[in-house]
Amino acid sequence: MKTDLPFLQHQTRRQLFETCGVGLGKIALASLLANGASRSSAFGLSSREDPLAPKTTHFTPKAKRVIYLFMAGAPSQLELFDNKPKLRELDGKPIPPSVIAGQRYAFIQPDAAVLAPRFEFHRHGESGAEISDQLPHLAKVVDDIAFVKSVHTDQFNHSPAQIFFNTGSPIPGRPAMGSWLSYGIGSDADDLPSFVVLKSGGNLSGGAAMWSSGFLPTTHAGVPFRESGDPILHLSNPEGFDDRAQRDSLDILRRMNERRLAAVGDPEIGTRINAYEMAYRMQSAAPELMDFGNEDPKTLELYGAKPGNGKAAFANNCLLARRLVERGVRFVQVYHAGWDHHSQVENGIKTQAGLTDQACAALVQDLKERGLLDDTLIVWGGEFGRTPMVEASAALGRSMGRDHHPQAFTMWFAGGGIKPGQSLGATDELGFNAVEDPVHVHDVQATILRLLGLDHERLTFRFQGRDYRLTDVYGKVVEKLIA
Repeated sequence: MKTDLPFLQHQTRRQLFETCGVGLGKIALASLLANGASRSSAFGLSSREDPLAPKTTHFTPKAKRVIYLFMAGAPSQLELFDNKPKLRELDGKPIPPSVIAGQRYAFIQPDAAVLAPRFEFHRHGESGAEISDQLPHLAKVVDDIAFVKSVHTDQFNHSPAQIFFNTGSPIPGRPAMGSWLSYGIGSDADDLPSFVVLKSGGNLSGGAAMWSSGFLPTTHAGVPFRESGDPILHLSNPEGFDDRAQRDSLDILRRMNERRLAAVGDPEIGTRINAYEMAYRMQSAAPELMDFGNEDPKTLELYGAKPGNGKAAFANNCLLARRLVERGVRFVQVYHAGWDHHSQVENGIKTQAGLTDQACAALVQDLKERGLLDDTLIVWGGEFGRTPMVEASAALGRSMGRDHHPQAFTMWFAGGGIKPGQSLGATDELGFNAVEDPVHVHDVQATILRLLGLDHERLTFRFQGRDYRLTDVYGKVVEKLIA
């Protein structure tokens, strides 16, 4: 086919970049937004349509967006939410053999001694929710929260357990929950990604597999924001390249792409056009988003947020999460690592609760005051719980800690169609097994999808000859959680 742009045939790639004036950074950012399978073809859309446009749901949604506070490392439910007086009675004694029959653990013997809870518990609010004295701020909003004390998982090591909670599979390569939501219902944000990732507290065992789009089109992948500098790489123009020059360059590039699209009809070209435009809009939206200068000082104080202060990273991220959902972002994943307390669980809980309690409670309160809590779902939890038995190892330098415990742990939920002021499920007197209303990881995922108007059995994507879904082949909605 003869092209109407013959001069392109005689230019090198370097000359093309210099001629059109588009910086490599902008190309890299656009590639981030559009990499992978064709967004248009994957959704059966025309080349001009936006794959992130809001879509019709299976049911009337109760929530429009999600903020997931993922406490990586697995907080001890026995020090925070699940008070077990029996453990105080048995402190230092071997756990009954009948309880631990057939169990295996990552770092302790099954017959390890019982470890009593390290903190006192008190009841709060009209609901009478019982929580640890290490959560004084959360105690003030318990009537807006639903606690689930009977969550259980199939995984007992950090990396597969974290990936399992985020993607529905312990094996890397499946789409994250935020990607499924982006694929299923699109986004209300024009200038920001549909799925944003915020991190604090250290490294994550599950890594980038937890916000990957897997086999879904890459436009649905989570976009990690950085803690300092540009929130997203490649946002800033190089020195000497102003906004007018960039806009002119993008207009030239758009015309070139539109001619090529008309000539060959490749929908991926339309996708690239949209990606460049999104990258351009993000240059204005993202820096303004990260600037807390227009926040009321009382709001900063409420969260304990201190921009540029690493010790306040989680608080800053919670405030940023609120700002993101205000601007239409569909799914904000807030990771906070540091909860893996194999040794000195008491000191570990004090530290991490001190870093997170105020901001978690502030997020609930702030969203409620702004009228956003009713349609914003907040989820709090880790990848599994901690054992009622003590972990102590002279060889590893560990004492007074707790090992991994997949059989029973606690999560909490607020807003977005959740029935507040309740504690759902229960564990046995040792906090070992869920004995009332057990809730599996896939049940949590199915319930989140349902609150956003999606049937977890019908939200599927065909890949390598079969239909996949977030909840694999099982999972049920936890109806008692829904208002």
